[in-house]
Amino acid sequence: MPPPADIVKVAIEWPGAYPKLMEIDQKKPLSAIIKEVCDGWSLANHEYFALQHADSSNFYITEKNRNEIKNGTILRLTTSPAQNAQQLHERIQSSSMDAKLEALKDLASLSRDVTFAQEFINLDGISLLTQMVESGTERYQKLQKIMKPCFGDMLSFTLTAFVELMDHGIVSWDTFSVAFIKKIASFVNKSGMDISILQRSLAILESMVLNSHDLYQKVAQEITIGQLIPHLQGTDQEIQTYTIAVINALFLKAPDERRQEMANILAQKQLRSIILTNVIRAQRAINNEMAHQLYVLQVLTFNLLEDRMMTKMDPQDQAQRDIIFELRRIAFDAESEPNNSSGSMEKRKSMYTRDYKKLGFINHVNPAMDFTQTPPGMLALDNMLYFAKHHQDAYIRIVLENSSREDKHECPFGRSSIELTKMLCEILKVGELPSETCNDFHPMFFTHDRSFEEFFCICIQLLNKTWKEMRATSEDFNKVMQVVKEQVMRALTTKPSSLDQFKCKLQNLSYTEILKIRQSERMNQEDFQSRPILELKEKIQPEILELIKQQRLNRLVEGTCFRKLNCRRRQDKFWYCRLSPNHKVLHYGDLEESPQGEVPHDSLQDKLPVADIKAVVTGKDCPHMKEKGALKQNKYCIWTDGLNALLGKDMMSELTRNDLDTLLSMEIKLRLLDLENIQIPDAPPPIPKEPSNYDFVYDCN
Repeated sequence: MPPPADIVKVAIEWPGAYPKLMEIDQKKPLSAIIKEVCDGWSLANHEYFALQHADSSNFYITEKNRNEIKNGTILRLTTSPAQNAQQLHERIQSSSMDAKLEALKDLASLSRDVTFAQEFINLDGISLLTQMVESGTERYQKLQKIMKPCFGDMLSFTLTAFVELMDHGIVSWDTFSVAFIKKIASFVNKSGMDISILQRSLAILESMVLNSHDLYQKVAQEITIGQLIPHLQGTDQEIQTYTIAVINALFLKAPDERRQEMANILAQKQLRSIILTNVIRAQRAINNEMAHQLYVLQVLTFNLLEDRMMTKMDPQDQAQRDIIFELRRIAFDAESEPNNSSGSMEKRKSMYTRDYKKLGFINHVNPAMDFTQTPPGMLALDNMLYFAKHHQDAYIRIVLENSSREDKHECPFGRSSIELTKMLCEILKVGELPSETCNDFHPMFFTHDRSFEEFFCICIQLLNKTWKEMRATSEDFNKVMQVVKEQVMRALTTKPSSLDQFKCKLQNLSYTEILKIRQSERMNQEDFQSRPILELKEKIQPEILELIKQQRLNRLVEGTCFRKLNCRRRQDKFWYCRLSPNHKVLHYGDLEESPQGEVPHDSLQDKLPVADIKAVVTGKDCPHMKEKGALKQNKYCIWTDGLNALLGKDMMSELTRNDLDTLLSMEIKLRLLDLENIQIPDAPPPIPKEPSNYDFVYDCN
């Protein structure tokens, strides 16, 4: 007969005694269980004791997390969190260096536990640590030369404890003094600083910038890009990661008017080439956190283009009009005529109109009007000028080559450039805040100071090449753009290491190759668009959607382990959520490590009735996400779909659309197997007329 579900068999340790095997009744108060354990070892004052996990986590057992105890768990009887916090609060103020060091080491370890952290913070422990950093370390700086290892360890443990305590989100970051910020900044600015102190100082600065606007301003006054650059030139990837994280935080929180200035400083300090040499092309693998920080830097850099992308051209602005004149001059090398007579003016206007038509503008008389749509706004004109100046031969070749074709076969350079710029901005998500979880950085964008412009130059030549391969006419413009987008997207997924490698990938993705890929991935497009197939899809679709809905709900019932994101985005803790089998309640709770298999409902202490859920919001619609950016939803769309299904709403995620397309395609292929090589008519065959009599019917009776 299996033991009752509320009884858990554990082993409990106590220093100097044999471990005790014990059955814990989860229905009894925790204090009663602790008293029973203390009585077994004849220990008085049971209220001064607590139970904790005997593994490396050493986390305290509380009423809230006691359901996590499993059969066979090893626990340890120890002093209570309040007692421990009081003792450590006194010990870290000891006049003995050795005692102080040992106490800080214990504090750094125990501060990871939220139960202990709350007790220590209640004793104003955070303030004590900041005072020690601000002034307490000064006492020992004279001893640093003769006791450097001891001093370094002491400061390292102090900062570690501070970081762990702040990560629980109990204390606001706005409470810290300028003196503390200056001290932390000095550890970063000082050369030859201990690695562990440097790493924790960078982590503190990043959290300050991300979590407080006032602290951002103070940190920005103390830290310069020039002081951070040397940390990227070392070999420690963790230090490099935290350094880029601080740069990203300063970049992200900078006012709009300061971002371009900061970008100019980054360019002057050659940040891009330093990252390329010392991080991306270093002889070691890039871990996930570094990949995330490189992705964030890539997004923030491209977002500097948003202002130009959303700026309309002013047709009356002569400086802007001069850019168009320059495009014409480079293409046709036209010399301005000094004669200002009315006759020559008319001739000049006629010549300009003809040339602007050759350049592929929609508005031949006033091409400035082509740049009044946002996006891409003035960014398209910037790209065209860059291409004309830095790739002049290719620019002239494309313009002259197309101007010599028949009107309907020319690839309009102006219109193509505008649409291509808009498309590239969509692909790179220019203007969107970086995702909290994405690691999708592209090494090739770190190989050039003007990577977006070079990206455009490669793609505009690809567009012209694809246009010729497709033998396109003006009516095919949108089809060509769709093919070019597919070529670019497929090349980007291979993560080319340089722009030249990206160009080579595109060379192998000709229009013919794209057609082959499309053919291998799906049935002939014409068959899918025929009327009978569309009607069949319409009939099958509700069944497929119901199948997807059931799969989503089954996944919710199984449950999912999620990584918790703290204020510094370090994904080192977990929480688990699952739906009850009757689809009425969501059970969730914190975990210390990723579980192997399902987590039972009774071990998840928190509950949320489905009836209490009013709506599901994602990304920028989430109030708590507005400051941090839009959380990329791909990883969680099974849950957003499932929750929407529970609420009786449509499943709108991209994953649902992809699943629907895949399953519909498979089902249709299966149903059409018997009709292979048979032409399906667009219209159903006519129903024959009724026979004149039914004498041919055989009567079984």
